[in-house]
Amino acid sequence: MSNDDQYIKHFADQPNNYLRFRPSYPKQLFEYLSTLVNKHELAWDAGTGNGQVAVDLSHYFHEVIATDISQEQLNVAISAKNIHYICCPSEHTTLKNNSVDLITISQALHWFNLDKFYQEVKRVGKPEGIISAWCYSLGTVNVNIDSVIKKLYFDILGTKFWPKERFYIDEKYQTIPFPFKQIKVPQFEVQKNFNFEEFIGYLNTWSAVKEYQKRHLTNPIDLIFRDLALAWGNPQITNKMCWPLHLLVGYIS
Repeated sequence: MSNDDQYIKHFADQPNNYLRFRPSYPKQLFEYLSTLVNKHELAWDAGTGNGQVAVDLSHYFHEVIATDISQEQLNVAISAKNIHYICCPSEHTTLKNNSVDLITISQALHWFNLDKFYQEVKRVGKPEGIISAWCYSLGTVNVNIDSVIKKLYFDILGTKFWPKERFYIDEKYQTIPFPFKQIKVPQFEVQKNFNFEEFIGYLNTWSAVKEYQKRHLTNPIDLIFRDLALAWGNPQITNKMCWPLHLLVGYIS
């Protein structure tokens, strides 16, 4: 199965859940990225999913092109006048040569054919342009909840159910190929508040949870549900989850 097929398989199912339960990124991240480019004519968000990042970029750029190979994700993408959504592989776009000021890839770089994608980046990026890719690894809530989540992540799902590409995230994008002159970047953190029901919704967006369900016809969250509920307490109480953001930024040429 190709990376494209795996991507579609994992993210085409219930795309509204990604929009509802996945965290958004801090405004400071986009303010920072916007300071790195000389012009703000065009940004390209590759692997845009539901358009979350495209919307943030739209506040800083005259035009945003947002691409994804999952039409199901694009069907629920957030609209804006200066965002243009295109269903296509990130490795083969219709963008013009040397036209893009900033290229962003959020939580998706590990799914791409990197050699082909980087060729496309160098084709469409302006000589003074910037490429930025980031991911977030396993988040934390508090000691009691974290111990239950780690049981699900490491003991139940482990290496059997996470796609192999996921381990670039576990390694904080430090081992993923990135053939650009890197810029030293500040630290950013992602945060989201959940009540118990919303948190279960978030866990159900994990690709390994879906893979476990496919193979065993049961939900692995059921195996930790009672312990998680006890650790959470009142299900209406909201808890904040925090994820460290692992950011790569480099000059396109």
